[in-house]
Amino acid sequence: MTAAHVASNRAGRTERDKLTIADVCADLDISRRTFYEWRAKGRAPKCIRLPNGDLRIRRSEYVRWLASREETAS
Repeated sequence: MTAAHVASNRAGRTERDKLTIADVCADLDISRRTFYEWRAKGRAPKCIRLPNGDLRIRRSEYVRWLASREETAS
């Protein structure tokens, strides 16, 4: 597999409707541990559990979740 092919796959992944935990953690600049702590406390975006046990987050859910955390400037 060439570097260009790997880069192409990564670019395609970011265009998909569902994000991986790694995608979300990278976007927020947090560790996986932090994500799972938030999830345990009910503070993370809603996840979809796949039959293989992996988690995915719908892009629309992630955007909604981020928007719900915006604070208005006072």
